[in-house]
Amino acid sequence: MHIAIYGRSIETSCKSKLLNVINYFRLHGVQLVYFEPFYSFLKNQLQFDPPGTTTFSLQTGLPAHCDLLLNLGGDGIFLESLVLIRDREIPVAGINFGRLGFLASFGYESFDDCLEQLLQGKYRVEERALIQVCSSAFPDSFFPYALNECALQRKGPEMISVTVSTHQGALPAYWGDGLIVATPTGSTAYALSVGGPIVFPDSGVLLVAPIAPHNLNVRPIIIPDGEELRIVMQGRSDNTILTLDNRSVLIPLGTELCVRKASFVLKYVSLQKEHFISTLHEKLLWGFDKRNPAL
Repeated sequence: MHIAIYGRSIETSCKSKLLNVINYFRLHGVQLVYFEPFYSFLKNQLQFDPPGTTTFSLQTGLPAHCDLLLNLGGDGIFLESLVLIRDREIPVAGINFGRLGFLASFGYESFDDCLEQLLQGKYRVEERALIQVCSSAFPDSFFPYALNECALQRKGPEMISVTVSTHQGALPAYWGDGLIVATPTGSTAYALSVGGPIVFPDSGVLLVAPIAPHNLNVRPIIIPDGEELRIVMQGRSDNTILTLDNRSVLIPLGTELCVRKASFVLKYVSLQKEHFISTLHEKLLWGFDKRNPAL
């Protein structure tokens, strides 16, 4: 089995945990290939000479023979890995070495059992929808896909106006700090913090939520993911900020964006016996109340 390891850095306090994971793979005959900056971090910062010397980079991409991509870190690392996966149907898993780790397949505290399941193929592969944003304003190197959301935000102090059109007509103009178009996976991320609903990951929808709206009679709306959204931003500044997950680019105000469901999915590895609701209880303390001992 060949596993690609992706990460940036690990807290020094997590060094022994990280070495246990890598040594577990070595003892079970797994061939590891490392993200080059992470490989350098292991050698130079943690003073660890990892087994296997094959590396990959953003420029070279993942080796063709990889059976799995394993992210070591938090949600930011997981989102970054999308640029490597692109439209290749390689399963993606994650071990949480960060804080929340909502996207991680499992945490280190249960790694023995989970790594065994991973190597034996005893896991679910969930197809997570992505969104694609098309615009002539993007530089050629910008990767126009996202797992969580597309966020449009004002660059200056003035509010902006965002108009969203579907084939059924235009929504009311959103005046405020911006707008989020999220996938079901992203409903528990940025969209949740601006008052959007929680959506099951396999729901076939897009979520549109305003950021700090000035007109209080507009609310988040759920749209079928077969729709193609046409979005135009207006305001007094020259540019606005467009963010796809954790990658940002400046685009001129007045530019039309096309947002739609991507033609490919992310193959997400889930090792949890329970499903989405149990993850909400665990990660978000959903419904936590000291009067309810069951939570």
